[in-house]
Parts: sequence; structure tokens; C-alpha cells
Amino acid sequence: MPAESIMDPRIYGLLAEFENPGALLRATRSAYEAGYRRMDAYSPYPVEGLAEALGMYHTRLSVIVLIGGIVGAAGGFFMQYYASVISYPIIVGGKPYFSWPAFIPVTFELAILGAAFAAILGLFGLSGLPMPYHPVFNVESFSQASRNRFFLGIEAEDPNFDLEGTRDFLESLEPIEVSEVDR
Repeated sequence: MPAESIMDPRIYGLLAEFENPGALLRATRSAYEAGYRRMDAYSPYPVEGLAEALGMYHTRLSVIVLIGGIVGAAGGFFMQYYASVISYPIIVGGKPYFSWPAFIPVTFELAILGAAFAAILGLFGLSGLPMPYHPVFNVESFSQASRNRFFLGIEAEDPNFDLEGTRDFLESLEPIEVSEVDR
């Protein structure tokens, strides 16, 4: 690990500002090829291929949604089973207490509800939201990230991070500006 990242704990990383999404995408691919892994890109709108360029191929969100759906379906099914077989057994129309075909609509709906709640909670949990503060907010030009500028940030915790070496690398990508990000 380079000495600069150990010696100065006040530095969060470096932030390079680009004028268009194509330049950001090229810079992100170059940084990934150079071995940087602890980096993030900021854009005012989705840029196709940017997630792949950052090395984000898989997410655990689909597993979380599946588990939420299974829990919702099981909860709905056993809630109906308990109500109609254990708690309040009544024979209606000559049907048995445990008439599972009647349970299907509610089971399906609660599976969808459980999956939807799991998706929302999983999205917030995996993306670290809500995040009222992030160190990149300290960079004055970062206010343009929601308007018309594109940023690539490389964190100081990256194993390849060297303050001067990373700055030289980012400047070789021809950004508008390279800024230090304080914690």
C-alpha cells in the first residue's frame, strides 16, 4: 500500500471532472484496466455501459427480492391455514378445512407484496441510502454533477492509490479538472 494513503487520513480520494459521458466512460475503462477497483462515477443521467466499466456485474438484489417473495407467500399461505384450519375451522359448502386452492390468490398477492418491500429495502440497504453526507460534496465543482458534468472518483483506500501517481494517471485522461477530496 502506498505511503501517501497511510500518512494522510484526511484524503478521501481524487475526483476527475469530465465534460461528456463518452469521456467519462473512456476514463472509467482506463482506470479499471490500470487496476483501480475502489472508484465510483457520478453522472446527471444514466450512462450505458458505465456500471460494467466500473466492474459492477452482479448484485445481490435479485436474491433479496426472491427471499422477500418466498417469505410473503409463505406468510400469506400459513396465515390462511391458521385462520381456516386451526383458529376458526368452519366447513363451508362441504369443503374440507384445508382447501388450499382458495388460498392461492392471497398467497400470490402477498408474495408480490413481500418481493416489493424486499426490493425497496434491499435497494436502500445495498446502495447505502439515505446518505445525507458524502466526502465528494466537499468539492466545489461537484454541484455540477446533477446538471451537466461527469465525475470519476478514485478512493484513497484503493490498493493502487498513490496520491501523485493517481493524480498523474487521472490528468493523463484529459479531464477538465482533478480535485482532492477531503474527508
